[in-house]
Amino acid sequence: MNEEADAILGLYERHALSFDRIRGKQLFEKPWLDRFVALLPPGGAILDIGCGSGEPIAADLVGRGFALTGVDGSPSLIDLCRFRLPSGEWHVADMRRLSLGRRFAGLIAWHSFFHLTMDEQRRMFALFADHAAPGAALMFTSGPGEGVAIGTFEGEPLYHASLDPDEYRRLLYEHGFEVVAHVAEDPACGGATVWLARAIA
Repeated sequence: MNEEADAILGLYERHALSFDRIRGKQLFEKPWLDRFVALLPPGGAILDIGCGSGEPIAADLVGRGFALTGVDGSPSLIDLCRFRLPSGEWHVADMRRLSLGRRFAGLIAWHSFFHLTMDEQRRMFALFADHAAPGAALMFTSGPGEGVAIGTFEGEPLYHASLDPDEYRRLLYEHGFEVVAHVAEDPACGGATVWLARAIA
């Protein structure tokens, strides 16, 4: 376990209601979600890794008829998911230990994966592959370049890290994924750096 990433779990649990209150619900991510779901079979199973409070992303995917499983390290955020989206399947889990024994048509780690350290991110690609069905879509956000950034949330340090884009491409390829789209600091998506990949069937 890593001190910086471990601190994230407690931070989101302590401030779960604040996070939910300030998390934008306008779904500016919709163009990327549209690209993601275009790669999925209708009603396919999606794994939302670091699902937060379920709004707006999980709610949008459930509303489109997908079978959603969400995991998050905060019990309070998972409680909100269960209340808001009872048709979903929700698990309190550390993504670094993810082992559901199932494969999904889509995997998404939006604004969650980048809270892990660089080494933990490298190890996550094997877990992505373990949970990806043949041809599965994978979408995640990162930083625009290699480095560590410490923000703040509710007056506490908020850790972010990113690998070099070339390393993300290599890790995806080595674990059986091909890059479908990548935009650094997309101005149409709140400045998010987005990766969309697909498991090579």
